Amino acid sequence: MGINATPVAERLHIGFFGKRNAGKSSVMNRVTGQNLAVVSEIKGTTTDPVYKTMELLPLGPVMMMDTPGMDDEGDLGSLRVEKSYQALRKADLAVMVLDGTRNPDEEDEKVLRKIQEKGIPYVVAVNKWDVWGEKVDEWNGKGRLHVWGIPDERIVPVSAETGTGIEELKAVIAEAARVQEPEKRLVADLIRPSDLVVLVIPIDKAAPKGRLILPQQQVIRELLDVGVRMLVVRDDRLGDALDRIGEKPALVITDSQVFREVSKITPKEVYLTSFSILFARYKGDLKHTVQGARVLKTIKDGDNILISEGCTHHRQCGDIGTEKLPEWIRNYTGKSPEFSFTSGTEFPQDLSPYRLIVHCGGCMLNEKEMRYRYVCAQRQGIPMTNYGILIAFIHGILERSLEIFEV
Repeated sequence: MGINATPVAERLHIGFFGKRNAGKSSVMNRVTGQNLAVVSEIKGTTTDPVYKTMELLPLGPVMMMDTPGMDDEGDLGSLRVEKSYQALRKADLAVMVLDGTRNPDEEDEKVLRKIQEKGIPYVVAVNKWDVWGEKVDEWNGKGRLHVWGIPDERIVPVSAETGTGIEELKAVIAEAARVQEPEKRLVADLIRPSDLVVLVIPIDKAAPKGRLILPQQQVIRELLDVGVRMLVVRDDRLGDALDRIGEKPALVITDSQVFREVSKITPKEVYLTSFSILFARYKGDLKHTVQGARVLKTIKDGDNILISEGCTHHRQCGDIGTEKLPEWIRNYTGKSPEFSFTSGTEFPQDLSPYRLIVHCGGCMLNEKEMRYRYVCAQRQGIPMTNYGILIAFIHGILERSLEIFEV
């Protein structure tokens, strides 16, 4: 990703869902004006979700998602269907594609209900409309769609073959996408343009060569938008930097891995938090995440703790998720819990085996996916916390790291 590119997790995610051979891939290709997905008359051509970042006017930067048919069969088919449901968890907007050469049936309704249950804005594209020519009134499916509660303005007849209705579909997608929640801020609402903010970024063997990790990039960009003064410094240069600047910063933001060391150096009257905690507030539920960290006091031998990361990366010696966190947890609790690990799009539907979930900041996951994970944990009664919050709790600085927030 280029430094000026919109991060994937910050893009509007538009997913195309429906049964096999409804024309999901063809319709998406028409909407985007690109051949992003392979199309075929053979059922089940799309075997895995296809993701593509692009600019879609008038919406701007989006993530397009083509998915396998949600009526697939057999053992392999059920795995494909699960991949489609994983994509649905990320969708900010769903385009349900129906085959216009037949009337909608119970399988179509099942897909619709899944979209509605998740509260996802949606439109319905009735594909293959060219087959009917001028005899559109012969298609009786519209009555069924009305029974299902789909309003007329969300139903768009289209033809991926001829391009008929595609511009109208794009307009309806754009209109549906406008119904979004108010913009959330990572840090801009916590500071004033006249403030000085210090960012502490350790450079170790796990740091990506020649670039900053995404949370650091996003925080820096938002602070630039506000117009604050910034000082970016390595953890081993923080003390010297604070002595030299001649004023106390309004806020220090640190990488969680050096939380304890940075806390010792930063004056007590200066607000202190971490990139990970900012993301816990930005994409999750800060109050419940803090409560989840306190569960660490009750951990017993043999308890299973799930450590989940939203991205996949090469594990190195000293990896925070698989090595540092388990070691810190064992040292703090004096117990010997079991640890399980997931990464990327994998997140268990059944969380009952776990006593606690510790999740990364989720910078690579969009807000929809992170909300889904938090809601899953809450519904199943499993405490869930975040890397930065847990690390602050273990090191006895959680209250200090939350002072700038209203928790």
